[in-house]
Amino acid sequence: MATAVFLTVDTEFAWRHHAAGLDVDTIYERSLEPAGVGLGHQLEQLARYGLKACFFVDPMPALVFGLAPVKRMVDTILAAGQEVQLHLHPNWTGAQEGDRAARYGRFQMHEYTLDEQIGLVRGATELLVAAGAPHPIAFRAGGYAANDDTLRALAELGFVYDSSHNGAEAAESRIALPPERIAPAMRALIEVPVTVIEDAPGLWRTFQLCALSSAEAAAALDHAAAEGHAAVTIVSHGFELANRLGTRPNAVHVRRFDMLCRLLAARADDLPTMQFRDRPALALDRNDRPLAANALRRRLRQAEQLWSNWVAERAA
Repeated sequence: MATAVFLTVDTEFAWRHHAAGLDVDTIYERSLEPAGVGLGHQLEQLARYGLKACFFVDPMPALVFGLAPVKRMVDTILAAGQEVQLHLHPNWTGAQEGDRAARYGRFQMHEYTLDEQIGLVRGATELLVAAGAPHPIAFRAGGYAANDDTLRALAELGFVYDSSHNGAEAAESRIALPPERIAPAMRALIEVPVTVIEDAPGLWRTFQLCALSSAEAAAALDHAAAEGHAAVTIVSHGFELANRLGTRPNAVHVRRFDMLCRLLAARADDLPTMQFRDRPALALDRNDRPLAANALRRRLRQAEQLWSNWVAERAA
């Protein structure tokens, strides 16, 4: 049986650009279309390789800047034939335009009560739909900061999937699942965890463009296919192929994204990309195990990360 691959892109305004006092158009450019390698570039590459992806869109900045920038995100994604699902950073609830992040709501979903979370998800859903998206059925909490109340809130509001559990972010990702759980699980709804690999014994690392080398990503996909895993869930961001300022491409991350797309296209038979709107039949509550640690892969990635952080990232 093929292993479903969920290639997910968290699509959001970067809070750091709001904190820097940038205007809304510049925040959009640096968060969503930085240096020519943002949303448009990612969508072009996905189309080139015939891949499906899920864009988790955070509509909460509409509370500060109005619906227009969120509608622009949604229209761009849907026009490319990809899906929009719900992402939510609740700190935008207290923000004001131009205040340089002086005001903000609580940052993490798990800091809110169940009733408050229901209100947050309901309001965010209304904003996303008002921006032109179909009614979402899948959710990811900002910073993966969900707990079991988040799942209860989502189920009450008719969601089918959550993808917030991330064992590499155990301080904030507080759904009651083991950190090594990567297989879809039935809770209040279907939890589709973010895939992690073992970086060192007992230490987990997210399957994310800025976190894994291309060799590690290829090894993780090979492992999932060979072991017949139920799913692989990969994370990226709209701004992740550029440096943190959003002013120049990060060549390491651009290369990783291209190689990942080429690999998934070549492995489409046994690692088909899926969307949540497909409602794929997923084997639930299996004991799929993450890729085991490998010291050589880790050292090679650390060298590559050093180049990314000190050269590609810091280039002006």
